[in-house]
Amino acid sequence: MRRAIISGIGACAPEREIPNSYFNELLGEDVDAWLRENVNIHTRRWCRADESVADLCEKAALEAVSAAGIDMEAIDLIILATDTPEFVSPSTASVVQDRLGAKNAGTFDLNTACAGFVTAMDVASKYIMSDSHYQHVLVIGGYAMSKHLNMADKKTVTLFADGAGAIVMSAAEGDRGLLASELKTEGQYHGWMGIYGGGTRQPVSEETLAEKDHQLKFVHRFPKELNPKIWTQMAQDICQKLSIKPTDIDHFFITQLNFNSINETMDNLGADRSRAEMIMDRYGYTGSACIPMALHAAWQEGKLKKGDLMMFIGSGGGLAFAAAALRF
Repeated sequence: MRRAIISGIGACAPEREIPNSYFNELLGEDVDAWLRENVNIHTRRWCRADESVADLCEKAALEAVSAAGIDMEAIDLIILATDTPEFVSPSTASVVQDRLGAKNAGTFDLNTACAGFVTAMDVASKYIMSDSHYQHVLVIGGYAMSKHLNMADKKTVTLFADGAGAIVMSAAEGDRGLLASELKTEGQYHGWMGIYGGGTRQPVSEETLAEKDHQLKFVHRFPKELNPKIWTQMAQDICQKLSIKPTDIDHFFITQLNFNSINETMDNLGADRSRAEMIMDRYGYTGSACIPMALHAAWQEGKLKKGDLMMFIGSGGGLAFAAAALRF
């Protein structure tokens, strides 16, 4: 059976490091202890003023394509998942395609917020499985949320960070590759968190600037049980499709916002917590980039081996959720 395997992995984080102590001074209170104890964030990376999401995506993509051992001309499609694009229009994927010299690749951006990377994996897999023209698809998750943060809002400024991760998904025969997936949306939460100024509903104006609607906002507090509940259910659904148990999965790559939510999910599934890769302590919350960055960290640390079974679960504003099982 023709499937989409991961043939190359890459990642990039900006060089500019912002430790928790920076916010103690910025906000005039001790937020370091709370961040360490409640979300396991110790430090994060932010772009320089002259650095943006396309820069991060380009570097992650270069590493992934090199690791895949293919030329740029072999890339047939670039899918870039982000909700912090280089421009409102045109797509960030077209910017990256030009920089990479991937002249044979079609491009599009995909926005399901922080669920974007797993959604893009699913889309790439379906292209490869259904059309023999697509042999190599470059999937990128990019995030530069520091550009949209209100520096006086401790609910957001302390959590969000920048980064990019990329994989090459290639056509292959056999039992490796993406095996099953599921997408889910709880659209009733669309107004609870987001960047609401700058689109057609609320174009940039003196009013939207004054109300900080061009910056990231938490409008309402999300129920803390929401992510673990939905992550657990999606993982169980996919396991049922594949006639496997959660304990059969070697690695879990889950949205890196809160280690307590990840641990709760692992406990719900009866799986060892150590199988869930966590990088939020080093990189903060990098949205659509956090899952491929966690994958890259595991790969660099020698944790991945051919044939390992992986579960990817992403969630983000909307609320959008995406899960996929893949054999490495």
